Amino acid sequence: MTVELFIPCFIDQLYPETAFNTVKVLEKAGCTVKYNPEQTCCGQPAFNAGFWDDAKTVGSKFLNDFKEDSVIVSPSASCTGMVRNYYNDLFTNTTAHNKCRNIQSNIYELSDFLVNILQVDYFGAELDGRAVYHDSCAGLRECKIKDEPRALLSKVHGLDVVDLKDGETCCGFGGTFSVKFDAISSAMAQQKVNHAIDAKADYIISTDASCLLHLQSYIDKNSLPIQTLHIADVLAHGWGNV
Repeated sequence: MTVELFIPCFIDQLYPETAFNTVKVLEKAGCTVKYNPEQTCCGQPAFNAGFWDDAKTVGSKFLNDFKEDSVIVSPSASCTGMVRNYYNDLFTNTTAHNKCRNIQSNIYELSDFLVNILQVDYFGAELDGRAVYHDSCAGLRECKIKDEPRALLSKVHGLDVVDLKDGETCCGFGGTFSVKFDAISSAMAQQKVNHAIDAKADYIISTDASCLLHLQSYIDKNSLPIQTLHIADVLAHGWGNV
């Protein structure tokens, strides 16, 4: 299958290795991966901040950067959820209405695509240690992803995935929420990380780099013995030139 790859600006700027690992995982699953270097952002930051006209401008570019009949895969439930759900608010009953609907029906978060479309859950990945999986708000509530990441992680050699207390509670990032309400945001990160440490986890794994950045910042500030990992990095670990 040929897929178009959407790399969110967050990953492009801060976690480029996750983008490269996404390509490796998709290619190992048998996909031909195409990447349009002109792509930028889905418009979510502007949309969440209430600047809908700006979000529509950025979203229009997104719709033009991808083909409406292509399968689009992204290593971000947050950005996938933005396109799938909130583009309705920007493009319903506009000249881009039909193209928007086609793209919305063809965009997938990585774990969702691997498990439900390709029906592949084993990549020969190896990672020693104990991990908890963090259900991002976008993954769980907007993309309805819960079992898919866990199915993939269950096939990683050496990795013991255990339950996380209050696993469906927000990590506290929430985009601009973490800036406007930094004290509450930090307390939520503290709670999430403490629950992971109580579970004796070595790793916190998720589908969203934004959540992981937030949690890793708290971990680094307090010199805690735990690490965050994107699921694409886990699936590409232990084979090839990673």
